[in-house]
Amino acid sequence: MKRIVILGSTGSIGVNALRVVDNLKNEFAPIALSCFRNAELLAQQTLTYHPQFVNMIDSEKIPLLRDKLIGTKTTILEGKEGLCRIASMEEVDLVFNSIMGSAGFPPTLAAIKKGKRIALANKETLVSYGTIIMSAAKKYKSEIIPVDSEHSAIFQCINGRKNQKIKRILLMASGGPFRNRDDILNVTIEETIRHPVWAMGKKISVDSATMMNKALEIIEAHYLFDIPPKKINVVIHPECIIHSAVEFEDNSIIAQLSTPDMTLPIQYALTYPERKQSITKNLDLTQISNLTFEPVNHLQFPAVSLAMRALEKGGTTTAVLNSSNECLVDAFLNNQIAFHTITKVITEIIDKHTAVENPSILEIQNAELWAQSEAQQYIVYAKK
Repeated sequence: MKRIVILGSTGSIGVNALRVVDNLKNEFAPIALSCFRNAELLAQQTLTYHPQFVNMIDSEKIPLLRDKLIGTKTTILEGKEGLCRIASMEEVDLVFNSIMGSAGFPPTLAAIKKGKRIALANKETLVSYGTIIMSAAKKYKSEIIPVDSEHSAIFQCINGRKNQKIKRILLMASGGPFRNRDDILNVTIEETIRHPVWAMGKKISVDSATMMNKALEIIEAHYLFDIPPKKINVVIHPECIIHSAVEFEDNSIIAQLSTPDMTLPIQYALTYPERKQSITKNLDLTQISNLTFEPVNHLQFPAVSLAMRALEKGGTTTAVLNSSNECLVDAFLNNQIAFHTITKVITEIIDKHTAVENPSILEIQNAELWAQSEAQQYIVYAKK
């Protein structure tokens, strides 16, 4: 039985990971769980799976969690230090990281330094700290298995094939809720987070609507697969049946298809290199009437071009892109700024940023703080 840690167990990806654990009975033992502040759900998960440790970032919710876990043998850890502790425990076989945002970086690095296999659903870690993460993974012989459906598809397509044989990656995108909408000046939060295919958290739903999610995935793919940005092409595929594809130098294309359900890439990351019977619905090709593909409208979705600009500018720029986006999306979800201003302000911040080449962790963190400050200035101005 594999002993696993699930970071972000109360989020949509974490909850689905536990559904996969339930399906693969007696194969995985969650020995540690963590969340930001959902004490109620974390307590329920603890009473179900009986982990040795649980970790909560929000200290204000710790008393509530303690009350709900009276009489259990589970040890409660607090804060970011607790995250790194459970991610680097000697007895852990696999760390499943589904934390949102740059907060996922420290436990990922801690797990890497212990040579752990990591199922990574936290794309921001690679976007902001890609060079550091991949260099450390190589140094400590830590294996990173992608969980994002697109990167899982790419991983499966190139598995066992050398990167120099790759002509290009075809990174699929749904197009989000505004693919066929010209006027986005007055879109509401409710419209933005209502994805036509996927059921996701609010932040990633906004990213899908701006296509910033795809921008982050371009950067993630660049670092994860050591692929030049010019070889990564985004293709709009509204049906979300093909999750991504890889074209090789002989012009053949290998793609991964399945029904749009995150439990499949989650399970593959947990069981790799084995495949097991899954809870994902069977894909009946005879019932699919159309598979459609479109190029990205870069005027409508400038975020995709922003990813390429950030990679071209290099250094700390990808961290600035990610950090400013996190700040501005949060402001939008709190009715502080309009939807259409998110990518506009990020563009201005990237243009203003002086990149630091080959940055240290501290230099990246300083760049993130600078980007947040720049974004906050705009938010304050917008509120006046």
